[in-house]
Amino acid sequence: MMEEKGAKQMDRIQWKLTLAALFLVCLLSACQTETALKKNPGKAIPSAGEVQVRGDGEKAVKIGFSMDTLLEERWLKDRDLFKEAVEELGAEVEIMAANGDDAVQISQAETLIKQGVDLLVVVPHNAEATASIVKKAHEAGIKVISYDRLVKNADIDLYISFDNEKVGELQARAITKLVPKGKYVYIGGAITDHNAHLFKRGVFNVLQPLIEKGDIQIVYDQWSRDWTPANAFVNMEEALKANQNQIDAVIAANDATAGGAIQALAVQGLAGKIPVAGQDAELAAAQRIIRGTQTMTVYKPIGTLTKEAAELAVRMAKGENIEASRKINNGKIEVPSVLLSPIAVDKHNMDRTIIADGFHSREEVYK
Repeated sequence: MMEEKGAKQMDRIQWKLTLAALFLVCLLSACQTETALKKNPGKAIPSAGEVQVRGDGEKAVKIGFSMDTLLEERWLKDRDLFKEAVEELGAEVEIMAANGDDAVQISQAETLIKQGVDLLVVVPHNAEATASIVKKAHEAGIKVISYDRLVKNADIDLYISFDNEKVGELQARAITKLVPKGKYVYIGGAITDHNAHLFKRGVFNVLQPLIEKGDIQIVYDQWSRDWTPANAFVNMEEALKANQNQIDAVIAANDATAGGAIQALAVQGLAGKIPVAGQDAELAAAQRIIRGTQTMTVYKPIGTLTKEAAELAVRMAKGENIEASRKINNGKIEVPSVLLSPIAVDKHNMDRTIIADGFHSREEVYK
């Protein structure tokens, strides 16, 4: 009995000590909160986990990245390199991808806005539909950067991309050098993507004088829904059928659509016999160039783009004003724009461009 009574007394003593410790913790927490409120009057103290704080005590900048898709190799590189560049600057990034669904992209962007990101970066699937994202972000006091693709009819704060008309011009110059006269097929990208229109404009900047001279005839010209190789394959099949396989050159809006076109050519035993241009410098395209089934691609150094975009995003999120020397009209305003230069690549300069930059390894390309 005495032992049982002693045990109960020990339990009561331990319980009292625990309560005392809890009281001291609460008291200390209250003192810290009061000190913080004195330093930042009127500012609520967030609960644990709500705000990430850097080592120097400042709140970390948080960037939201709303992406159209991660179904293509190129966009996986953008995601990874952008994240790395943002984090190197001491900021955070929250990334969401809609995989070609407008409603999903708008919903994801709304989620990022509600999370309180300091700035939103958008790669639009639909150049028109994503204007609503910009409006909602601005209503929340959040600035928006249009990344690589231009959002139409919206008050975009900054646009960063490559000179996309020049991309098309590089494609057309490379192919007309090989085929100055003949029947041409143009396989476009997604009609909903403003960049697809810019690529096409650049191509026809070069082709139009030759068309007017009668040297070149455009025998097929179609968009490829959602940029998919499957839709480009169907387009190329139609072009071949309509022209009894009598085609001299193909210009495709990117490497994915070029791949679809080349598959259709292969079915007819024409792969490698008809020059095909693409762009994006995808690994599969680089390999096709070495094999001889694709003629060229256009390399857009994504490492440069992501680094520049990350720096501008973090600066803007901190309230800095960005001076942009160029402006692009998006149907509503003249958008301040930063446009980087693309590079034409074929088998002759593959090693000193794509491979030298580490974009793809020599082993991968020449496999």
